[in-house]
Amino acid sequence: MKKLSFLLLLVLISSSAFCQNPIDTKGESQEIIDLISSYSTARVTKDTVLLKEILIEDVDQLVSSGEWRKGIASAVQGMMQSSSENPGDRTLKVESIRFLNPDVAIVDCRYEIKNGPGTVRKMWSTFMVVTETEQWKISAIRNMLPAGN
Repeated sequence: MKKLSFLLLLVLISSSAFCQNPIDTKGESQEIIDLISSYSTARVTKDTVLLKEILIEDVDQLVSSGEWRKGIASAVQGMMQSSSENPGDRTLKVESIRFLNPDVAIVDCRYEIKNGPGTVRKMWSTFMVVTETEQWKISAIRNMLPAGN
């Protein structure tokens, strides 16, 4: 009986050691969707103050042209330059959010730029988002232009 009790106790302790804290995916997901919306708004309105609030200091961005922007200053400057040189209506639609842990998520978005009558540049953007001072922020951005586009 002692062996059975000890075994049961061991199983309970080991199983609780591997339990994860539940993630409020509905609430957290909405906060992340709002973050991506704020990013989109900041790009459209060229709001560098908002961008600096939602990007982490060592953010990095790889754009579809192959340019790699490292650090907040480089990223913000490149975003403003890109928005000026490539005008058009930009839309980001969140397709999926994958939580790696309660403070890190990968966000995949459809990214479209309508820059003329009937002309739409269709891409993908992946965002790595993290919580910093209890606020979701963008840590990395990868823009991809599918082959053949």
